[in-house]
Amino acid sequence: MRNEIAEALKVAQKSKNKHRVSTLRLVLAAIGDRDIALRGNGKDKADNEEVLDILTKMIKQRLESSKIYNEGGRPELERQELEEIEIIREFLPRQLDEQESSAAISEAIEETGAESLRDMGKVMGALKAKYRGQLDMGKAGAAIKQALSG
Repeated sequence: MRNEIAEALKVAQKSKNKHRVSTLRLVLAAIGDRDIALRGNGKDKADNEEVLDILTKMIKQRLESSKIYNEGGRPELERQELEEIEIIREFLPRQLDEQESSAAISEAIEETGAESLRDMGKVMGALKAKYRGQLDMGKAGAAIKQALSG
């Protein structure tokens, strides 16, 4: 995945797409920061799962920023954040739609034998393991909570 992003950066540089270049550089810098942090733990560099987590976190940050810019009447900054989200999403696996998400959550609840809100962590863990980068965990958490309390 790291190589895929680096290749996309090279292509963006050749095509002189400044916004794409800056976004991809931010992504690679975040991955590099994680690599440095992992060296202290005896690990050489971030694996694909950790890169997925980084990308997901970057998208979440940009969604929050775009919302703030929208509320603050700054459409040009909101548009910039949304464009960055689209660039980052290119490197994530296909996102599950609402129906697929519901099915995945139901399956995880069944597999873990979850019966109450106390079991929510088990369900979230199962979803993260199976659908990392494909599922919005914030929305999934709310859906799990509703399913287990109802």
